[in-house]
Amino acid sequence: METTGNGPVRLPHLRLDELLGELQARLDAARGTRDRVHSLLEAVLSVGRGLDLEHVLRRITEAAVTLVDARYGALGVIGPDGRRLSQFLTVGLTGEQIEAIGPFPSGHGLLGELIRHPEPLRLPEICEHASSYGFPPNHPPMHSFLGVPIRVRDQVFGNLYLTEKRGGADFDGEDEAVLSTLAVAAGVAIDNARLYEESTRRERWLRASAQVTTSLMSGSPRENVTAQIAELAKEITEARLATVSLPLKDGSALTVDVATGEPADALRGLALPVEGTLAGAAFSGRAPVCSPGVAEDPRVTGVPAAVAGLGPAVAVPITSGETVKGVLFLARGLGRPVFTEAEVEPLLRFAGQAALAMELAERRMDAEQLTLLEERDRIARDLHDLAIQRLFATGMTLQSADRFIEHPEASERVQRAVGDLDETIKIIRSTIFGLRSRETAPQHGLRSRVVRTVGEAAAPLGFTPSLRMEGLLDTEVPPAAADDVVAVLGEALANVARHARAASADVAVVNDGRSLVLTVADNGAGMPSGGRRSGLRNLAERARHHGGHLRLGARPGGGTLLTWQIPLSADGTETDHPGTRANTAPDPDPDPGPGRTGQGVPH
Repeated sequence: METTGNGPVRLPHLRLDELLGELQARLDAARGTRDRVHSLLEAVLSVGRGLDLEHVLRRITEAAVTLVDARYGALGVIGPDGRRLSQFLTVGLTGEQIEAIGPFPSGHGLLGELIRHPEPLRLPEICEHASSYGFPPNHPPMHSFLGVPIRVRDQVFGNLYLTEKRGGADFDGEDEAVLSTLAVAAGVAIDNARLYEESTRRERWLRASAQVTTSLMSGSPRENVTAQIAELAKEITEARLATVSLPLKDGSALTVDVATGEPADALRGLALPVEGTLAGAAFSGRAPVCSPGVAEDPRVTGVPAAVAGLGPAVAVPITSGETVKGVLFLARGLGRPVFTEAEVEPLLRFAGQAALAMELAERRMDAEQLTLLEERDRIARDLHDLAIQRLFATGMTLQSADRFIEHPEASERVQRAVGDLDETIKIIRSTIFGLRSRETAPQHGLRSRVVRTVGEAAAPLGFTPSLRMEGLLDTEVPPAAADDVVAVLGEALANVARHARAASADVAVVNDGRSLVLTVADNGAGMPSGGRRSGLRNLAERARHHGGHLRLGARPGGGTLLTWQIPLSADGTETDHPGTRANTAPDPDPDPGPGRTGQGVPH
């Protein structure tokens, strides 16, 4: 109000309404700023409360969408290479929309612009930017855009992406300032969550190492310890699949010995080539190998179908000194973060415990073999010093008694008994030689070689075949025939694994004193008509070389029955093994003995 000499003068009513309106607008703006600052403080407090990293990232994205009133929001985590996104979280899209769009972006186009130039970026129209690639099919329309980098200390952790400000307006400088402030608080929260996650992971690795150490010290089998290591590694790294692969003797391929996780059944026993697989690269390079995605990795060409649907993976060699004993492989699901150096380092140390388990298993096996050899020596001594001498004394007694027997039939029976004793002593002498011979020691004998061959076939088959062995296999089977038996058995089981699609197989090796018979039966699909027969011709040729034969037919109830049979000469002419000739068997004891009596019983 103004005054003059004539009294107060009233301003026009319209001018007063304008002033009041302006004052109200400023009050509303101040109230809006206050509310926004309050919302920002609440968002900062909310983000700082969590310690689980994924939960913190989700809260940051949700808070950003609320603060700038956007319809859609996303947070992209930059991978270790600094050029691609390893993780992508979204807000505002439904599960059906995400599935229809397909794989999350990896950091090309406009999203890659923020990775290359980590500075705030505002756009009224996304498609007008030079780096925009457009949207994939089924993607909802988006126009306005606001992107802000998130820094953790001196490192750019990722970027916040906001699109479609509600009401059709563009993002303004105030939105950028608010989002930049949130990004600073987000960097602190992410750093705290990562430190907490690292300490928690370290504690879990220590507990897992203690569990494995307890299993090792308790003498658990190697298979159980390696399975435990794979399971613990999968759990700690939050992987969907964990495998332990062991190399073949010639190092040409790796066989999946242990598998745990969703596609484990399809991988267990699978042979992986060294070239073109992640596990093979770790095996040949003797160093960990990481991949952002197995199916898209150009280094990987031999991708099993069960692994093709997985995401980031790592293969860690299991080393003992300079020797690589196997490979530990881990794979996460699609969209999960890649394996970082901080994760691989403890994983490499943990894989060393698997090498220790294998080393201990080998040492334990060596000790068992030594104990078995010592036991064989003791049995050989007892047979020579006790059994043969008692049999000799019995034969001498019978020979002496024969002089007083007048009945012809009774005398004939006594002489036949003396002959039986002579044959028994020959068998014992041959057995003693086999027990003491280096070539028929446990690791070289036919029995052990058959058991080893059947055990090695369990991985490619997916099950362990049943095994039956009868007769003198280590002492009465010539070395050349034993080599062929092992070769034929390995080829037969390999054919079952490749072609039969069987769920079980039965193996039998029998020496009945006249012939050696190997049978391999399975319950699979049977022999296909018109299939390749070169392998079977080789097996038949091995049998003919020894004067035997090969038969292949249907198994009663379904499947295939392979019978490989060769003769074993009773007089020893078929074998070059010393001791199989009854009349020329050397005494394994250095003492040559007192010779033979008239009835053939050795002194």
